[in-house]
Order: sequence, then C-alpha cells, then structure tokens
Amino acid sequence: MYTKRALFELGVTGADFTQSERERLDRDGFFVRPGYFSTADCAEMAAEFDRLSALEGDRGGHEVHVEPGAPRVSNIFNKSSAFDRCLEARPVLAAAHYLLGEIKVHGANLREPARGQGHQDLHVDVPKHFPEDWWVLNVIITFDDMRRDNGPTRVVPGSHHWPPLNVAAVNRFDWSPDSLSEAEKAMLPDDLATSFPGEVLVEAPKGSLIICNSAIWHGGTRNLSGDRRRVLHLTYTRRDLPQQLVQRQYLTEATYNRLGPVHRYLLDIEPLPDGAAILQSARAPGTTNDWWR
Repeated sequence: MYTKRALFELGVTGADFTQSERERLDRDGFFVRPGYFSTADCAEMAAEFDRLSALEGDRGGHEVHVEPGAPRVSNIFNKSSAFDRCLEARPVLAAAHYLLGEIKVHGANLREPARGQGHQDLHVDVPKHFPEDWWVLNVIITFDDMRRDNGPTRVVPGSHHWPPLNVAAVNRFDWSPDSLSEAEKAMLPDDLATSFPGEVLVEAPKGSLIICNSAIWHGGTRNLSGDRRRVLHLTYTRRDLPQQLVQRQYLTEATYNRLGPVHRYLLDIEPLPDGAAILQSARAPGTTNDWWR
C-alpha cells in the first residue's frame, strides 16, 4: 500500500480539495470546509466522546496529555469504532497528501473546553528545520457549532511561514528551540497568552473540517458561554516522521481485525518486514512526560 493508492481506494479525487482551498492552505495556513459530516454523524461521535470521557475522568488523554479544564480522550481508535469514518474524510486526506506526500496518522485527540476554561498560549504543533519543511497537517472536526462565545480556535493567518513558536515537547522530535537564529527569536512575541495582531477566531458549524498546516501559530480560547464545544483533533504526518501516539504500541487485536487494509495503512499498523524498526514517539529526547517540557 502507498498513499496514492490508499486515496484512490477511498474515492478521493481532485474535487475533494479545490484550487481555492489549496491557495488558502498555502497562503493562510488553514481553510474551513463547512458541514462535511452530517448531524447524525456528529451526534454519534459526540455521544461516544461523552461516554469515554465519563469513563476516564481526570485521566482522560493520559496517553498523550491531560489538560485541566479541557477534558480529553486519546487512543480513540482502540476505544470505539465511532471515529473510523474520520479516517475517510476525503478533503483531509487530499490536503494532507498535497502538503506532506506519503502520509500516516500522527495523533487523534478529543477535546472540549469547560465553561470559563480552555484558553491556551499561542503555539505551533510542530517545528520546522527550514522554510516549507512541513511535518504535520491538523484537522479540527467539530461535533458542535464552534462560535465566538464557546472557545473557538484562534489562528494567525500566514504565520506558518514564520519561525516555530512555543513548540510542545511532545511534538519536537529532533528539533530544538536553540536552533532559532537571533533574528527569528526577535520575531516571537513575549506574551503568548494575549491576542496577537491579525489573529482570527475560527467559527464553524457542527460537522465542519478546519484544516490547518500545523506550523501555524494558534491556540484555544476560553469557553465563555459554557455551551458544548466537542471536537476531534486528527493529525497526519509524513511517513518518515514518528507519530505522536505510536499506534502499534497500543494496538488491540479487535481494532486490527475491525479495520481494512487502507485504515491499517493510514494508522501505520500493518505488519513490518523482518528486522524493520518502529519509529518511536515524536516527543523530544530527554524530555519529561509534561506536554511542554
């Protein structure tokens, strides 16, 4: 299996990623495809999020990151089949292949900011060693409407072309902040919590795909209204790079048997040739189990 064949077998065509969307991804670093999933799809996935979150409680997301004030669930494909359909979101696959080439799932994390919670410092999900060294594409799949008052994601259009900012240790791999030049460091804001000039609060109806180059400066915002705002953060990376959650290390027999060849390829859980090494976690060597260090 290889990416072009996988996309062909899932019916991905040029119409699934338009020229306008391509231009916005290149220029702005993100675009929104409204209402891709149906209301019924969203209701089923949201209910599974609630069920899993209730089961895991304060440990939710422990395989990757526990975030106080914003319940999370990780390792989702081993816990429920409800999210399998997200692996077949054609605009996401087409955009990821365009940006990254040969692709595999990087991570999959459910998240919902609680009332008065959810604000994050401005950050990027992944670094880069040189201009257009793209590592990851992120899609935020909205199970509820994302509005200005319930904790929308904030993004800074065009910032994916700027220096990496506040990169989480869980995604640094072989990159170090020390690699930034003095000129690049001078471009970084001192206050990462406050709004940044030109930032956009992304609003989208339930079922939407918010597709981003993960090098864009972005962050969560506070859920002021307390209204539900459940999402899936699904990320794809290049096949030469490690996953955030190494799927092989968590794989259950039931999950493997449930999924077909294309899904197994995308999750990178196919049997390896004898002697082949497994790419380990994207976490920076020598860091702790904390998200940021």
